[in-house]
Amino acid sequence: MQASKGLLAALALTTLSGVVQAADEVVVYSSRIDELIKPVFDAYTAKTGVDIKFITDKEAPLMARIKAEGENTPADLFLTVDGGNLWQAEQMGILQPLNSQVVKDNIPAQYRSSADAWTGLSLRARTIVYSTERVQQDELSTYEALADENWEGRLCLRTSKKVYNQSLTATLIETHGAEKTEEIIKGWVDNLATDVFADDTALIQAVDAGLCDAGIVNTYYFGRLHAQNPDLKAKLFWPNQEGRGVHVNLSGIGLTRHAPHPEAARKLVEWMTTPEAQSIFADVNMEFPANPDVKPSPEVAAWGEFKADTIPVEVAGKRQAEAIRLMDRAGWN
Repeated sequence: MQASKGLLAALALTTLSGVVQAADEVVVYSSRIDELIKPVFDAYTAKTGVDIKFITDKEAPLMARIKAEGENTPADLFLTVDGGNLWQAEQMGILQPLNSQVVKDNIPAQYRSSADAWTGLSLRARTIVYSTERVQQDELSTYEALADENWEGRLCLRTSKKVYNQSLTATLIETHGAEKTEEIIKGWVDNLATDVFADDTALIQAVDAGLCDAGIVNTYYFGRLHAQNPDLKAKLFWPNQEGRGVHVNLSGIGLTRHAPHPEAARKLVEWMTTPEAQSIFADVNMEFPANPDVKPSPEVAAWGEFKADTIPVEVAGKRQAEAIRLMDRAGWN
């Protein structure tokens, strides 16, 4: 009987120790810039006492690392940008269902995995930026119209190697089919004013400098640049407002398959979808909250309201390979 009591005590201690460990620490593998997520984690630690440790790298090495570590991974959560990347992580089998009604209540279904493998945390629109000196707003209408002849020699694009453009193309395929989308992409390429850019910031600067008249960028790049240069001779335009709406993507998070602290990690994710965290997370990077009950920051709200595309973001992943092949055929470098 005494031995049984000792065994029960040992088991209780082990269980308690596991709970304490889970409550005290969560490990996040993140492809986001440290200063964009640290304020969120610091706020959670101050609120709960839970220590958030995060390792930062590009999304592909982080996914490969989680896969290679298997059951021995220290990572509880995988945080990254773009539905295409999150869908890829889901397909690699490195995530498990979140199983959280809180997350489902806070984040619309189109910004979550249909298999419950991940959820969006903040949104960014990939929209048109145009020169306020050389373009009248009535010249602009849709993404597709940028392929028209009147834009010949006036368009700037970022490289097709970036997942943001792959995801936009994937949603065009979902909307129009591959044949029509290839025509659109070829039209964009034919209308290029210069070689493609490595990043959106350089593209916006090219519009400002007069190298081209319009391009396609993520909204937060414009926000950052405009904050540095209020006299920027460029402005955002919301396309496709009479049709499918603006292409919206996200940053998001998933619970790793072998998370050492799944319950503590799930609580962190749930908190990150609440108004308190959403305001911090979105404001720091000039993004839109994924929780529709939370208003964007005044700087973001100043860009104006728009109708967003309702295509589920996971389509960006499902059609990613098809989109890459199509962009290659169309000559988008």
